[in-house]
Amino acid sequence: MSDFALVSKLQKKRLTKSIIFFFFLISLAAFGSKSSSDVLANQEDSNAKTASPKHDHITFGQRVNDRRKMVKKQIIARGITDPNVLNAMRVVPRHFLVRPGDSKRAYYDRPIPIGYGQTISQPFIVAYMTEAIKLDANSKVLEIGTGSGYQAAICGEIAKEVYSIELIEQLAEKAKTRLGKLGYENVTVRHGDGYFGWKEKAPFDVIIITAAAGFVPPLLIEQLKPGGILILPLGSPYGNQTLVRITKDKTGKIMSESLLPVRFVPMLGQIIKDKRQGTK
Repeated sequence: MSDFALVSKLQKKRLTKSIIFFFFLISLAAFGSKSSSDVLANQEDSNAKTASPKHDHITFGQRVNDRRKMVKKQIIARGITDPNVLNAMRVVPRHFLVRPGDSKRAYYDRPIPIGYGQTISQPFIVAYMTEAIKLDANSKVLEIGTGSGYQAAICGEIAKEVYSIELIEQLAEKAKTRLGKLGYENVTVRHGDGYFGWKEKAPFDVIIITAAAGFVPPLLIEQLKPGGILILPLGSPYGNQTLVRITKDKTGKIMSESLLPVRFVPMLGQIIKDKRQGTK
């Protein structure tokens, strides 16, 4: 074979290897781009599932100054400092969650009747309880006693997921409708007896009970995650009540702390039957 032929053959081999390597790089780049896109898409899907409300309902733009005054005079002035709680209280349109005839009084420093013997708690108590349960963006919350849906909405502004149970069916349906209109996709409301909790969604980082009970339902303690917090008004439904924060440590040990005297409507349902039967 001549030197020319040998050189020509070597050049062809090099060219072939170069072409193969070139297509390998293109494939690698395409694979990497696709993988990055998939990761980004997955991240976006994950974020979409836990995104906060868009606040595009007309009521979010109404009575903004009333909410700012409420936060300044009723909440900050009494020592609430958690920025997430303060922001949530400034955002949620409380006037949309009360009966139309009570809208004018929505931001007053007092509870307001919502029908069926129930009330929406005064703004300070809602803020106090929310700060006490130490919510963050990853919190999974169980609320016992949806009522108007206001406390659930406040929690929904901060937490990842909120599950709320209401014993009175009419209130449950109204709250579900209103919260849906406001865009709280991370808040789920159902009609039922909160005494039994929500086993299918347990365990919870936080459980908040918005009605007075003489004792803590055992199933709720079971559904509280180790390291979690449960808060409730503890005491006689028609006598002295104390807001109590209960924590479960990593080993399952239960500890309680009295916070302040309060007055809530009584918890109804199975807890009444258990009390009459002496079951605790």
